Amino acid sequence: MRRKTIGLSAPLYDYLLEVTLRESDVLAELRRVTAALPEAGMQIAPDQGQFMALLVRMMDARNVLEVGVFTGYSSLAVASALPPDGRIVACDVSEEWTAIGRRYWAEAGVEGKIDLRLGPGEETLQSLIAEGQSSAFDMAFIDADKESYSRYFEQSLELVRTGGLIMVDNVLWGGSVVDPEDRRESTEAIRRFNRSLTRDERVEISMLPVGDGLTLALKR
Repeated sequence: MRRKTIGLSAPLYDYLLEVTLRESDVLAELRRVTAALPEAGMQIAPDQGQFMALLVRMMDARNVLEVGVFTGYSSLAVASALPPDGRIVACDVSEEWTAIGRRYWAEAGVEGKIDLRLGPGEETLQSLIAEGQSSAFDMAFIDADKESYSRYFEQSLELVRTGGLIMVDNVLWGGSVVDPEDRRESTEAIRRFNRSLTRDERVEISMLPVGDGLTLALKR
């Protein structure tokens, strides 16, 4: 029995994708187009998108909140797993990047499930709370500016129901969280956030080495 999670070499990761990835043609094309962008590193891994879609189905989720859309790969993966009456409220600040996603959402026939709201994430989440949508969401996915993670998490915890799931991306931050020489504010913010969840009795947590690190927090 291994004492720790196995590391993934490039060939082993390719094998993982080869034997498990069920990526639609539209998702694959969106991933290809995004890979050509200078900001391509912001894209989630395809196996993470498939894992998130599986969680949607396991939880029978109908209402999902997303903070940070980029080019819409995660939105598309989740929307494709939602039932016909499901919806995602997708929050981002970029018209340019989300315009790419909109094209592929339409091509996949899921644009009606995605309520894209452009503007600062904290303001959008606060407006949802003000609209009376506290405890209205089954799941939330946080993948935006790292300095605001703690605030996004608090707002998402208000918006997600008891028994709902919050997924937080980039919690391993390319390994920088354990690099004492890395004092960037984004890195420090993730460190503070990770430590705060260790002591947060409002949620059950598990940090998984999926993609760039994915924390699952189940609201008690």
